Amino acid sequence: MDVSEFFGRQLLSSELPVGWKERVSKLQVQPGIEVMATTVRCNRCGVTTTKQRCTLPNNQFYCPSCIQLGRVSTLNSLVSLPEPNRFERINQKDVLTWKGTLSKTQDKCATDILTVFQERRQHLLWAVTGAGKTEMLFRGIAWALSQGLRVGLASPRIDVCNELFPRLVQAFKRTDIQLLHGRSDIPYRYCQFTICTTHQLLRFKVAFDVLIIDEVDAFPFAQDDGLWFAAQQAKKADGALLFLTATPGKKLFQMIQRKELSISYLPLRYHGHLLPTITCRLASKWQLKLEKGRLPRSLIVQMQQRLKHNIRFLLFVPHVAQLPAVQTSLQHTFPNEQIVTVHAGDPDRLEKVQLMRSEEINFLVTTTILERGVTFPGIDVFVLGADDAVFSSAALVQIAGRAGRNVARPTGDVIFLVPVVCTKRTGGHQTN
Repeated sequence: MDVSEFFGRQLLSSELPVGWKERVSKLQVQPGIEVMATTVRCNRCGVTTTKQRCTLPNNQFYCPSCIQLGRVSTLNSLVSLPEPNRFERINQKDVLTWKGTLSKTQDKCATDILTVFQERRQHLLWAVTGAGKTEMLFRGIAWALSQGLRVGLASPRIDVCNELFPRLVQAFKRTDIQLLHGRSDIPYRYCQFTICTTHQLLRFKVAFDVLIIDEVDAFPFAQDDGLWFAAQQAKKADGALLFLTATPGKKLFQMIQRKELSISYLPLRYHGHLLPTITCRLASKWQLKLEKGRLPRSLIVQMQQRLKHNIRFLLFVPHVAQLPAVQTSLQHTFPNEQIVTVHAGDPDRLEKVQLMRSEEINFLVTTTILERGVTFPGIDVFVLGADDAVFSSAALVQIAGRAGRNVARPTGDVIFLVPVVCTKRTGGHQTN
C-alpha cells in the first residue's frame, strides 16, 4: 500500500496494514468515540447517541449511525493523513476537453460557480431538473484542476454517480478521475478528482479544496445529520462547498437567510423550455384491481399508444411490494415486451438501469429510486398512485423532470394516475 492512499482520508485504525501506524510519521490519531455522562459522540459522523442505545460489553460503546462503513467504537481510533495536494498546476485550456456551449442563463450560473470556487465560499445552485447543472460546473472544475486543487463531487445516489462519471471523464479526458461507491469493485486510489456517494465522504477528512454535493435534497443526505457533518469535514477549512438541487429544502433556505449560503437560480431547462405540464388521469380503486391482477384501463391505453409510436417511458409505482403484481399484469397485457422492474434493494439494479439507458427495453417499472439523476432521452413518465404519501412534492417534481430532457423532444408527457382527479400544486407546477 502506498502512503498516498492515506492523503486526506479518515480510516479506522483497524483498517491500517500492520506496522503502518508506526511507519507514517504525520499520521493523525483521534478517538473514534467521545464518551460523555449519558451520551457518546462519533468523531467520524458527528452524531450523538445515548449510551443506552449503543452499549457494548465491558462498558464500551459504538456508533450505530455510520456502522455501514465499519464500526467506530471506543475500542478503535480514527486515523488520517493531511492532504498535500500533489498535483501539478497546468494551463486551464488543457484541462477541459468538452467542446459544447452554454446558453446565456447557463453561462451566468457557470460564472457564479467559478467565482465561488475562487473565493472559497458556500453556494447553492438551484436549477430546474434538466437545466444542465453538470455542464455549468465544467468551467469552475477546470479552473480548480488547473490550479492543482483537489476536487470532489458527491451524490446520495449510486445511480447519479454512475450517470455523472462517464460524462465527466469525457469532459476532462486528461484528468485522473475515480468513481467511488459501495457497489464498486475498483479499489481506492489517490487522485485529483473523485466522484462518490455522500456516504463515502465519511472516509475523507480535510481533503477537498472544492466539494460539490449534487441532489442535496435527496434521501438519505437531506435527512442525515451525519452526512451533512461528513460533507463539512471532508472539505478543507477554507474549501469551497457547492450544493446542487432542483428542490431545495428548509435547511438550505435557512442557511441562505443566515447569510451562510449565496444562491444562483435557473428556472429554465438547457433547451429553454419549462418542465413538462403534469396531467392527472383517473385510476379509481387501482390497488384493488392490482390485487386481482389488473392495472387501470387508462394506464394500459396510454402505454399502448407509446409503444405503438416507439416512445419509451418510465412507470413509477409507490411500493416495492407492488412490483411483482404490476410485472405479472404487464406480462399478460404485453407478451412481446420485456417487462423489467427495479428498486433500491435490487441486486441487479445497475444492470437493469443500463438496459433502459442502452435502449434494449422500451420501458422500466420502478420505485422512487429513479426519481432523479438519470437521463433517458425522449421518454414519457407515468406515476401510478401519485397521491401516495411516498411521493413528496419534491419527489414528484424530480419524477416529472425525467421527461422532456431531449432537444428533439423537449416537452414529453407526464401523467399522474390518481383515485380522484383534482387541481394540485407540486413544487410550483400545477396538475389538473
